[in-house]
Amino acid sequence: MSVLKSDKSPIQKTSPARHGARALGAFTLFGMLAAATPASAQVTLNVNSWAGPTYPLATQTVELCESINTATEGRVVCNILPKAVASPTQTFDAVASGIVDIGYIVHGYTAGRFVLTKAVEFPLFGDTAETMSVAYQRVFDKMLAAGNEHEGVKVLAVHTHGPGQMFNIRKEIKTLADLNGLKMRVGGGVINDVSQVIGVVPLLKPATEVYEMLSSGVADGVFFAKDGVVPYNLPEVVKFATFVPGGMYNISFGWLANPEKWESIPEADRALIEPLIGENLARAIGKKFDEADQVAIAALEKANIPMTTADEAFVSELASTTESLRSDWIAEASKLGVDGAAVLQALQDAMKEVEAE
Repeated sequence: MSVLKSDKSPIQKTSPARHGARALGAFTLFGMLAAATPASAQVTLNVNSWAGPTYPLATQTVELCESINTATEGRVVCNILPKAVASPTQTFDAVASGIVDIGYIVHGYTAGRFVLTKAVEFPLFGDTAETMSVAYQRVFDKMLAAGNEHEGVKVLAVHTHGPGQMFNIRKEIKTLADLNGLKMRVGGGVINDVSQVIGVVPLLKPATEVYEMLSSGVADGVFFAKDGVVPYNLPEVVKFATFVPGGMYNISFGWLANPEKWESIPEADRALIEPLIGENLARAIGKKFDEADQVAIAALEKANIPMTTADEAFVSELASTTESLRSDWIAEASKLGVDGAAVLQALQDAMKEVEAE
């Protein structure tokens, strides 16, 4: 039986002892190389998403996760949980404790917990979610983050939805007096306070109960951003819509990550993810809300729902009637070491900068 060789030299026999020594040496060399080369383990981020699958928050979650996967070439991936393990009011604590790694919150859903984020929730802030969100992110980074209201989590971005408006089943709203005594669903935050100073009876309920409240007559109307019109089937039940330039109110959102989990992502990959969050994430989700608002307008038109635009007199009266709320907030912010008046001015200045870009 012949032996195939790669050269013409005779085959040399190796003693068992010498063979073992070579094997041990090779094993040791392999161990040294393995110790010197970091393992390229994949990092998985468990994501809590409680919004409906077609709502901008949910669709942006999917896009953000896809972008993270692409940017890191699959080294960092998301596991968007098929069912939310934390409700909107529980998400902050779930992220902070590590039950989930990433989640988004509505600041106003937890009464008394967040003060500084109310800065963007007052009436007449702006007309597009994109502009408001980018301006908000810039001012948050410069003036609000230092207030440390998000201690225990990493803030990935802050933003708003489109301006909050009015939908009702009773009558056309042309003046603030037309709202007096109406039972209106509110979702938390500054709109609760606005409701009280303009004479509305606020009903604090989640968005998921709006359809039933209106169809049964328990509520006369709802303060809602346009983005909720289609997901919650408002054209089937509302009879009137009133749009206030600048909005009756707004809502502040935050996207959060667990700090320890975030730090577990290799530094090089975190550097690739950073351009996807902050202002870029705020702008992206703002655009989604603006697109949803346009879909809502089309749906209301199709259902022949009359849409009234509030006039200058309405806007002026709303501004003066709610001015005390801004003054009260400025005093609250001062207790946290933040110049509230400067923040409100900075937001208006940032809005103009974004609009001019």
